[in-house]
Amino acid sequence: MQFPESWLRSFCNPDLNTQQLADLLTMAGLEVEELQPVAPPFTGVVVGHVLEVAKHPDADRLNVCKVDAGTGEVLQIVCGAPNVRSGIKVPCATVGAELPPGADGKAFVIKKGKLRGVESQGMLCSAKELGVSEESNGLHILADDAPVGVSIREHLKLDDTLFTLKLTPNLAHCLSVAGIAREVSALTGAPLTLPAIEAVQPASDARLKVNVAAPDLCGRFGGRVIRGVNPQAQTPDWMVERLARCGQRSVSALVDISNYVMFELGQPSHVFDLDKIHGELTVRWGQAGETLKLLNGNTVTLDEQVGVIADANQVESLAGIMGGDATSVGDDTKNVYLEAAFWWPKAIAGRARRYNFSTDASHRYERGVDPAPTAQYIERITRLILDICGGQAGPLDDQSVNVPTRQPVTLRLSRAQRVIGMPVSLAEVQTVFQRLHLPFSTQGVAGAQGDDTHLVVTPPSWRFDLQIEEDLIEEVVRVIGFDKLPRRAPKAPVQAQVRPEARRGLYALRRAVAARGYQEAITFSFVEARWEADFAGNANPIQLLNPIASQLSVMRSTLIGSLVEVLKTNLARKAERVRLFEVGRVFRRDASVTDGPQSVAGFDQPVRVSGLAYGPAEALQWGLASRNVDFFDVKGDVESLLAPRQATFVAAEHPAFHPGRCAQVQVDGRAVGFVGELHPKWRQAYDLPLAPVLFELDADVLAERVVPRFASVPRMQSVFRDLALVVNDRTPHDSLIGAILAAPAQGLVKGARLFDIYKPKAAVTGINEDERSLAVRIELRDDEQTLTDERIDVAVQAVLATLNDKLGARVRT
Repeated sequence: MQFPESWLRSFCNPDLNTQQLADLLTMAGLEVEELQPVAPPFTGVVVGHVLEVAKHPDADRLNVCKVDAGTGEVLQIVCGAPNVRSGIKVPCATVGAELPPGADGKAFVIKKGKLRGVESQGMLCSAKELGVSEESNGLHILADDAPVGVSIREHLKLDDTLFTLKLTPNLAHCLSVAGIAREVSALTGAPLTLPAIEAVQPASDARLKVNVAAPDLCGRFGGRVIRGVNPQAQTPDWMVERLARCGQRSVSALVDISNYVMFELGQPSHVFDLDKIHGELTVRWGQAGETLKLLNGNTVTLDEQVGVIADANQVESLAGIMGGDATSVGDDTKNVYLEAAFWWPKAIAGRARRYNFSTDASHRYERGVDPAPTAQYIERITRLILDICGGQAGPLDDQSVNVPTRQPVTLRLSRAQRVIGMPVSLAEVQTVFQRLHLPFSTQGVAGAQGDDTHLVVTPPSWRFDLQIEEDLIEEVVRVIGFDKLPRRAPKAPVQAQVRPEARRGLYALRRAVAARGYQEAITFSFVEARWEADFAGNANPIQLLNPIASQLSVMRSTLIGSLVEVLKTNLARKAERVRLFEVGRVFRRDASVTDGPQSVAGFDQPVRVSGLAYGPAEALQWGLASRNVDFFDVKGDVESLLAPRQATFVAAEHPAFHPGRCAQVQVDGRAVGFVGELHPKWRQAYDLPLAPVLFELDADVLAERVVPRFASVPRMQSVFRDLALVVNDRTPHDSLIGAILAAPAQGLVKGARLFDIYKPKAAVTGINEDERSLAVRIELRDDEQTLTDERIDVAVQAVLATLNDKLGARVRT
């Protein structure tokens, strides 16, 4: 909500300066987001009267003007503006004047000089040169009655300040200058003076019948026919100025009057061209398949959830949002129909956003517009139309079909004191309600805790936000002043939630991933449906009801798609080596999840850690040969993140990964994620020159860490035996090592490590074509006594027997 300070002070003028007024509004819940001067500082600019205009003798685009600037002498000023002419009044910067700074940040000082050989004693200014407007169509022409020689700052009231309020949705009553003035009056006690509204006496009996067929859409409807208006009448300068300072561009007199009253009193309205309406008007819900071309040029398709105003032939207006193009007023309009109504907030909320736009009217109606003074506001608009555009008004048609009733709300004085945290007397509460114009009655109530006082408030028609006791308590404390609240330290004991030693936080987890050379990315939780199908194989992702962008329509169940998109962004900027990771939630359907403090029934929301590596394995350097990152590089990163816990990598399939270069990561027999190279078809589909390698792991498992435990140093030395084993080519390393460690060797096998692989190029004795030789070193140890050769041989034979039984391995001869 933007408005000029001068307009507010015309309704309520407290004894406060601009900054104090802004602080007062902010502390009362009406946050002042910005204070901006109407014009930047400048001096020496006055109202000048152009007496004569003659062509410059040596320049086709320059004119030599005789100007009366109230200095007692006629000034000669050379001007190049296309709209300069004799008789107009314009801003005139006299010699010595300082205009707003230019691009260099320095003030522009006007000096006496010569332009093409002709002396110039000043400068005629445009609105842009004064910093009043961003656009410039030539000189800023003033009204004919502008007093010559008066400072332009005084004449145009350029020392005014623009207030921009950041209002919460419950403050609908403050979406007008009058509403804000009412608040200022209540907060300061300064008198409130609103514009007097007198009923317009009808000069004709012209009427337009309106049927309100949807009381759940429209609670009150008012209208009036005005004949013989002049649509080309000039909007008064004072109205144009106030609209401009509210951020509203002047359109035409009829439209400007409607907008002016909306900013002034908070009542949106619409002006129809009466001669373009066919028959009667009907206020109803839309019908499927109906269309309407709006004033903004868009054509929208309607349904049963959107309210409309329709005539006998077609829909003419989107109720409470925007009028239709077919009945818009124009230069040839002679007769108009003025409409203002109360539309139920629930019937307007969200409708404009369905069509990807918003209007000042919908912004107000979906929060609540006061239905009580609808007829008075029509009278106000009517009077302005008659005064500016002329015409003859017909009788007012006011239909009240379903006006909301305000339910009384009770405030317990004892509870107000307890919630506010300081003693508040009954007289103070009553004074607050009186200043806020809240009707109330006082009741004494006896209870078990002693006598108490209850104040029963009936909220006025403009306060849609007063519904429960806490709302009234808030009104009391904000009028009294939040700065009056006592400063007390909290008395509740504060207990730190100590994280168990066996877990690390997400922050530490991020640092661990970053230490591996990855950079963190932060992406949206909502993604393209295509990503879910491609990278997660998810044909039924969680749909968003109101996505911020049409393509970001589902919740992600994997982080892979987001990282691939970030990779594409980096590649488009010529990045050659990319390391990315993200820690974030994913969202999956899970019927086993129930409602809880941090859960929603039917949806699982685990935290995942996902990483992507692309391009050279190492940054450019002389010490290592350049090669691209591969599966084993990222596998090593995953092992490092899980260390000292040992991970097992099992060949697996995943929709996002290469069928032969993907592994499921298991810890203690539990699947915790995947690591693999991107599938070739997705590499091609997403135009990636190389295949990135990715991983995605459960953050809860990564957060677990092994707490160090004491273990004594072995008293006995280990014994090592090397075995050359012939196994099938398809025998996995994990299966070999697992079989050795599981052998029934009386617990003597403490470890095993593969240190050599031999695959002959041609057939050799003892090794078939589908076999290879693996050299394994076994560690044997008894922690209680020294091993003997006999025990060592028994243990080795037990290992060999197990390998032969499980894997068909044999000793190479």
